Amino acid sequence: QVQLVESGGGSVQSGGSLRLFCAASTSWAITDYCVGWFRQAPGKEREGVATIGPDGVTRYADSVKGRLTISKDNAKRILYLQMDSLKPADTAMYYCAAAWAGYGCSSDSWSRIRDEDYYRGQGPQVTVSS
Repeated sequence: QVQLVESGGGSVQSGGSLRLFCAASTSWAITDYCVGWFRQAPGKEREGVATIGPDGVTRYADSVKGRLTISKDNAKRILYLQMDSLKPADTAMYYCAAAWAGYGCSSDSWSRIRDEDYYRGQGPQVTVSS
């Protein structure tokens, strides 16, 4: 089992920045799995936001490219999401997740991954006001 604990959400005005953190309970979840973030707003489908693979390759949804940056610290077992130039459309619950890289490691594959095929945290709320 893997436990993922997020922190760092909150409220910010349009154009502002936030940084999300995700601490993993095991090293292999960070080093050997695809890890990343997806988000879900009320009434909308889950959206893969950003992923980083075991090889360190990062991938982003088109809607966040150039504004959000995913990174990880393997030694500390922490995953980060730096969120800049935030827009009201970014308002959602953000979930840190880890999944076997064989299921695909991209925002597109993560939008379709089955619930039973990944570990996830409880999710911080991110609210961006105009």
